[in-house]
Order: sequence, then structure tokens, then C-alpha cells
Amino acid sequence: MEIKRIILRQIKMDLLHPFTTSVGTETDKTIILVEVKSASGISGWGESVAITQPIYNEETVETNWHMMSDHLIPLLQGEAVQHPDEVSGRFKKIRGNFNAKAAIEGAVWDLYAKENNLSLAKALGGTKERIEVGVSVGIQQSEALMLKQIEDYLKEGYKRIKVKIQPGWDIGIIRSIRREFPKIPLMADANCAYSLNDLETLKALDEFDLMMIEQPLDHDDIIDHAKLQSQLKTPICLDESIHSFEDARKAIELGSCKIINLKIGRVGGLTESKKIHDLCVEHNIPMWCGGMLEAGIGRAHNIAITSLGNFTLPGDTAPSSHYWKRDIIQPEVEMKDGYIVVPEAPGIGYELDLEQIEALTMYSKVFHF
Repeated sequence: MEIKRIILRQIKMDLLHPFTTSVGTETDKTIILVEVKSASGISGWGESVAITQPIYNEETVETNWHMMSDHLIPLLQGEAVQHPDEVSGRFKKIRGNFNAKAAIEGAVWDLYAKENNLSLAKALGGTKERIEVGVSVGIQQSEALMLKQIEDYLKEGYKRIKVKIQPGWDIGIIRSIRREFPKIPLMADANCAYSLNDLETLKALDEFDLMMIEQPLDHDDIIDHAKLQSQLKTPICLDESIHSFEDARKAIELGSCKIINLKIGRVGGLTESKKIHDLCVEHNIPMWCGGMLEAGIGRAHNIAITSLGNFTLPGDTAPSSHYWKRDIIQPEVEMKDGYIVVPEAPGIGYELDLEQIEALTMYSKVFHF
């Protein structure tokens, strides 16, 4: 691939509904889009999942723009990229900044797939024709609102319900959900809100037959999670703690989790995602793909990675209409009976709604090669 230009665009999209977790409430999403254009005139697209405040990880939209502009994009100038796997190698000297790295690498993967007339899913080694869809339910203002929200989502066909919990909004709400919906696939996401001092509360969750409890302890911990998992019947799923193949390897070796949630942006891209996937296959660790309130481009990348065989649990890649009045791709991501069809067209499999992107763009920057 002979890259001729990279274009960064910063857009802002309003969420249809506020989304509340233990770390805050989001009402809109500022997003950096990456377009990588080759000498053939074909464009590949990526999307940064960074948010405006460093509350999920240390990255923000502002730091991503700086890292891409001043450090990462210059590393792609000069020698042509033969395969997307090379991108992570070029970026290795830059520590961290996984969201920024993943956005650029994702665009290169899309470009590679298009130039080779492959769907992104096939280029990654995916085998599924459709993927199961779960949904994440934020913290609500009342128990009644939570139960009504879950009822509505079940009617829409979602295959799994994930509810956000925090101290004071945990045992009681899970008990109420189980009383109302005793058989549904249900999991709880703590977003790092607990410590080992909350052991009795976390152990109390065992009675509710949860699929898993996601990231109950600190965002960078794998040791205390191992201690906790040894005392829980409920499987622990790690999210924020897994930034790389090495993090996954160590967590598995320590027994810190029984399930891994993979987020492409969190681990630095699709190449690292594939490595983690293959490691989990080797150790019989089920996986699912998490969400970061992505617009259509990031959502398409999630669909592609979920087509790999070891993503055996429903992920958080809900349809576009769950989040946006109008997405930035055509057609928008759609769900039927709890499934999303994996696109077969080259690259991400969706056309860009350039008119919508132009309308949403706050500013842009072009890098010539």
C-alpha cells in the first residue's frame, strides 16, 4: 500500500439518550475519524474511541489528535506499508496511546482489505456470517425505569443484557431484575467501582446466576482480581485491565478472569486483537467485543473482529439506531432478531455518508506523503 494522504477529521455527534456508568454520564461523543488514502485513490477509514475526559483510560480526544499528528502519522511516512500488521511494529516505540494507534491502524486495515477485494472480516480471518448482539443498560434514575428499559430491549431481540452497577446500585437492582426476568442472559459491569473490601457484596452476586461480572476492581489490576476470582462462583470478565497480548497472558496465567472483553481501541488495534483472540483460543477463554459508543466506522470494525471464531458471547455492538439519529455510514448497522449480518463487501462493508461527515466536522487536517 502506497499511502499518499492521511486526513484527520474531528466530529461531534449527539447521543439519542444519556448513558450513565459509575464513572460519569455521556450525552454526546466527540470523535476523530482517520482517512488513509492510497495512490490507487482508495480510502480506508478508522475511528478513535477516545472520549473528552481521561476517565476510562488516560487518553482523550485532544491527546489523540496530538499523538496522531505529531508522532504516529510521521512513522508511516517513507517506506510503504506492505501489510497492516506492520503498523503496530512502526508504532512500538511510542508507549501507550492505544486509542490513537488503533484508529490509524484500523484505517490501514480497511484500505488493505479494499485493495485486495476482501471484506475486513475475511481479511482478519473471520468465519461468521452473522454475530449475536447484546445491549448495555446504564444506571437509571429508578428501579422501575431499569426494568422497563430491559423489557423494551428484550422485545427488540437482544441476546444478552448487561447492566451497569456501582456501590449502592448493585445487589438490590440485580435481585429485582432476576425476580422480573429469571431466565435472561444477564451480566453486571462494575467499571472498576469496587475493591477487595467489598468482597461480601461481590460474593452476594453469586446467587443470581450471572454470566459474568465485568471489571469489578481497579482499571490496572490483575493480582487482586485473581484473589477475588478464587472466591467467586461468578466468572470475572476483564476489560480495562487488558491493554495487550502480554496483559492477557499474565491475567490468564494468574487466574484473574475466566472471560475477556476485547475492545479494539483499548488494545491498540486489530493486529493485537487477533493475537489476544488466538491466545484465548489456546486457553479456552471465551471472548466478546465491548463497545465505546462508536459511530458507524468503529461499529463496523467491531463487527469484523467479532466474526472471528472465539467471540462466542454476545457483544455490545448494537445497531446504529440504538445510539444515533443519523449515523455516518450507509446503510446504517441494523439488527434483526438479535443478530447483525457481517458485511461481505470490501473493507468495512459500508459506504461513508460523506454529506453527514462534512456537516458534523468541526475541523480537519491533511497530511501529505
